Amino acid sequence: MSAFLMPSLGADMEAGTLVEQLMSPGDNVTRGDVIAAIETQKGVIEIEVFEDGVLDAWLVDPGTKVPVGTPLAMIRSTSDSSAADPDTPDTPEPEAPQPHDPKPASVPREDPAPHDPAPQGPGPEVPMPEGPFPEIPVPEDRAATGPAPTPPRQRISPAARRLAAQTGVDLHSLGTGAARPITRSDIASLGQSQSPAQSDMRAAIAAAMSRSKREIPHYYLSHSVDLTKAEAFITAENAKRAPDERLLLGALYLKALARAVKKVPEMNGTFEEGEFHQSEAVHAGLAIALRSGGLVAPALFDTDRQNLDDLMTSMRDLIARVRAGRYRARELSEATITLSSLGDRGVDQLYGVIYPPQVAIVGIGTPALRPWIEGAKVVPRLTATLTLAADHRVSDGRRGALFLTAIAKHLQRPETL
Repeated sequence: MSAFLMPSLGADMEAGTLVEQLMSPGDNVTRGDVIAAIETQKGVIEIEVFEDGVLDAWLVDPGTKVPVGTPLAMIRSTSDSSAADPDTPDTPEPEAPQPHDPKPASVPREDPAPHDPAPQGPGPEVPMPEGPFPEIPVPEDRAATGPAPTPPRQRISPAARRLAAQTGVDLHSLGTGAARPITRSDIASLGQSQSPAQSDMRAAIAAAMSRSKREIPHYYLSHSVDLTKAEAFITAENAKRAPDERLLLGALYLKALARAVKKVPEMNGTFEEGEFHQSEAVHAGLAIALRSGGLVAPALFDTDRQNLDDLMTSMRDLIARVRAGRYRARELSEATITLSSLGDRGVDQLYGVIYPPQVAIVGIGTPALRPWIEGAKVVPRLTATLTLAADHRVSDGRRGALFLTAIAKHLQRPETL
């Protein structure tokens, strides 16, 4: 038996709110299954399990805000399940807790968890949320009967979830009852009353970026790249494709970055506990602006192993889920390097702030026709400026320059990507 904990999704995260229980006690779970949704300052995030087994019990009710590291549920391993099988004669199954013990015998603990029910009523088991979080009442006879059954999950329409993500509305503050789902009109009726959610997002960004500038000795480089061949490659490829299969320059950027870190691997990894941990896998974080304001940079896993078509599919899926307010815990915590592009915003170049514990971020300015010297002539070329912010504890300017020029060379040979 093991505890499934409230995860830490960033150095600035101290607590999260359990929004939805996506599986029920008794359900089989497999490593990677999404079993719950939690809400943080960055939005609603789906969290996965990291082991196979059976969901034994939920320990925290939906709508409850708890600190990072708090057990949310208990997962019974396959071997535990076999041992508890009543058909096994030599291993009796515990039927019920002893009268003097308010907790089920099937949930052993070294210490009482802060949210476990106590015989004297609700008590201080789960720290009550600070802010507009609903209080979850505990029945008086809960100690005698064991944990209360999981309440029906609040249904939310897709349109309502999208609008909530765009406007920063706190979904669990809109209890309509299990009989009626939360709709778009419920979200719209709140008007401006949920503006603190936006403040929370800005506070989370401020905390992470302040830590970055305080702890990481940044250095910065820039390099102009000719994208004429890359643009021609995209145009030729898209002429043969259906609209929903077309490529974007962003896929080339990601692939070129993934190839370049193989040449300069010290750009790919994390700096933790005083030392650099190089990552063999390339999980490029893609900076995505939220319509309601703010920014997240979830990871595209195994960027280096995906071809351009796979990357486009992954990008579309990731961007759609982020803007709908649904992304996964691993996507926020396992990026190894970040790419940021302002697309058509008209900015020539941008210098990013490294997201700790990563050690590098690459920025790409807006592509535009500019004069370019080719031999003895000045010719118009589609160009963009690549920028790098890197951690001087891990690399230096010479290696950073090699990294940027490697990205540029790959972008000038798009057919090899």
